[in-house]
Amino acid sequence: MREIVLDTETTGLDPSTGDRIVEIGAVELLNHLPTGKTFHKYLNPERNMPEEAQAVHGLTEEFLKDKPVFSQIADDFLAFIKGSKLIIHNASFDMKFINAELALARKTTLPSDIAIDTLGIARKKFPGSPASLDALCRRFNIDNSARTLHGALLDSEILAEVYLELIGGRQPDFGLSDAHNTGEKKVDEERQVFKRPKPLKTRLTVKDEEAHKSFVKKLGASAMWNKVIIKS
Repeated sequence: MREIVLDTETTGLDPSTGDRIVEIGAVELLNHLPTGKTFHKYLNPERNMPEEAQAVHGLTEEFLKDKPVFSQIADDFLAFIKGSKLIIHNASFDMKFINAELALARKTTLPSDIAIDTLGIARKKFPGSPASLDALCRRFNIDNSARTLHGALLDSEILAEVYLELIGGRQPDFGLSDAHNTGEKKVDEERQVFKRPKPLKTRLTVKDEEAHKSFVKKLGASAMWNKVIIKS
């Protein structure tokens, strides 16, 4: 399953009044795991940069003036997200800007159901609690110390971690390390481990192993499985 975690930075809040996208960042996930493939562009909005927007993302007119306009990167962007769900925090905001830019570039706009809104998921899962990206990072102990200003690619990378937590994907010890968090005394670290006199025969076929190797190869060098050496 391929998903794209996406974020944008803009000149303001409403494309219908002339606000434009100035940065777009996206991170590819396969089966909820980052593959290392990203899409990142700074964009010339062809207009001035309001002070209040610059205070949020730090992007100046001077920095953006030699960057491409959205129409120049539209085909590459559409190719990157093709066939995938978009994971976005406050999806309605980003989608209205993306579709406004696509319309200006005379490209087909995206259907609203292509987006999964992590803000909506968080509000449903934690009703009444803060659901900003920073608040969710605090809740899930995700390091966002590099986020001094908003940035589309960095925010996408952080959101990928938040999304994994929201869907219950990060369960490194399945709650066993802390006596199921019941306040009971932890199990002693030293315990007797039963070892089989003869290892069980693997149930994997040669076909299974080859299929797995082929899948891992497609993920690229940055994938987790290609970084970890498993000793038999």
